[in-house]
Amino acid sequence: MEDTLGVPLLERKRRGVQLTSAGSTLEQHARIVIRQLEEMRGELNDFSKGLRCRVHVLANTVATVEFLPPILATFLSAHPNIEVDLEERQSGDIIKAIAEGLADIGIVAEATNPADELETFPFAEDRLVLITPRRQVLGPRREIAFREVLNQEFIGFAEGSALQKTLNHHAARAGRRLKTRVRLNSFESVARMVERGVGLGVLPESVARRYQRSMAVRIVSLSDGWAARHFTICTRRSESLPPHAKRLLEHLIRHSPRQSDAKCPE
Repeated sequence: MEDTLGVPLLERKRRGVQLTSAGSTLEQHARIVIRQLEEMRGELNDFSKGLRCRVHVLANTVATVEFLPPILATFLSAHPNIEVDLEERQSGDIIKAIAEGLADIGIVAEATNPADELETFPFAEDRLVLITPRRQVLGPRREIAFREVLNQEFIGFAEGSALQKTLNHHAARAGRRLKTRVRLNSFESVARMVERGVGLGVLPESVARRYQRSMAVRIVSLSDGWAARHFTICTRRSESLPPHAKRLLEHLIRHSPRQSDAKCPE
């Protein structure tokens, strides 16, 4: 491409490469072309069942593991020609990626403020809670601040986990470093390690309640404000989305946990 265009697109350095100004300009045009191709696929998909469209979704750990699987399952069953590329990231990274057009739909948590040019829709609510072995390692307390347990050892999540990065961040804000005995890839494996007394864990309350019914673990509420999690769908202006991405956006809004809770009688 450099030979064809007659201009360098990459700066090649000992530790890697980075885009030149010309390369950045080409990247912007390439993203526009890719977006137009996706729009074309989405519109032609209504006429030809052989075409496959893809929607790129970014979400944090809790949304990826807890909320999205059943919602995506019904959507994919109803739309066999649409693929969903689901990627886990931290909320701040998701906002930036959506604003830059690197993905179609994002689901973010915490107190992240979406950029002004993005549309947002409420999706779900949950809290992070502490889980301990059933024996009262923290005494009879039912609520505690995160900073008060940072002298304890924890069962953590794998490197790159958005939830683990959040916990590390709040430990650092308290002037401490999280003591992590082992890193695991699933909520269930974390709960089983806690049950065996290896360390403490932090899970979404909905997940912790489910495991509490089958495991010898105890739930202790976290009094920190950041433990309350409000999940929000964000996207570029919906009219600019390809048709297949619009369909998924509408499905997520219609089947969000908040909507399901609203339908349940008290």
